[in-house]
Amino acid sequence: MMKKITAGLLICAAGMAVLAGCGQKEAEPGTDGTAGSPVTLHIFAAASMTETLEEIRTMYQKMAPDVTLVFNFDSSGTLKTQIQEGAECDLFISAAQKQMNQLDITADPEVNEEGLDFVLEGSRIDLLENKVVLVVPEGNPAGIEHFADLGKDRLTLLALGNEDVPVGQYSAELLKNMGLFSDLEADGKITYGSNVKEVTTQVSEGAADAGIIYATDAFSAGLMVVEEAGKDLCKQVIYPAAVLKTAQNPDEAQAFLDYLQTDECMEVFHEVGFSRAP
Repeated sequence: MMKKITAGLLICAAGMAVLAGCGQKEAEPGTDGTAGSPVTLHIFAAASMTETLEEIRTMYQKMAPDVTLVFNFDSSGTLKTQIQEGAECDLFISAAQKQMNQLDITADPEVNEEGLDFVLEGSRIDLLENKVVLVVPEGNPAGIEHFADLGKDRLTLLALGNEDVPVGQYSAELLKNMGLFSDLEADGKITYGSNVKEVTTQVSEGAADAGIIYATDAFSAGLMVVEEAGKDLCKQVIYPAAVLKTAQNPDEAQAFLDYLQTDECMEVFHEVGFSRAP
């Protein structure tokens, strides 16, 4: 009888040792998402943030070497659609409130018409403010100096963003407030780009006499800004940001969003024309 009990105890002890060994193995760095484990963050950001976020990526790698940042830059409307269709995304930064609202269940139902629920509660913030500006190609051959000049014969072609992207929405609002939009369209004087980078390229290459883009893109492309839109012409350009409920790494996404709000990052944003959102 004693031998049987002893044998049983040995078997139990061996089993416990195996379980303990398994537990230790699961806790090794890189296998369970603990601190120090490699993490890949998928960040969807408005195309106008390309240059600044690429610079910030290098800065962040030094302080969080185990976090790999994978950016997807495009128009906010395109990014919103990709998120809705199931694309892997941890953090979304939009160039307008509309596209974020369309993913936020707490937003006005008239904007979030489909009742989408992607924004992680408590994570949404207003991150940055940009400016809408009128730019011209090198030498300004058409002599465009003010928004009012867009209604004159000297303009042959104006580059704008499509109306389903934020820069296009701000531009249309501005031109409608000036009473110019319908006439420009009727006269065939508008050429469209699918995002702000396309509009910027059309002006840089001289394919258009002028374009309406963000101050940050004008700075990055070295384009001449002839006028900045005031609040009387279009609403403020605010960039909201939020961690998504579908995020694979929500804690790390929140940590990066917190980092974007630091003075260190704001210096990078300020250099190209962004300012901290009011």
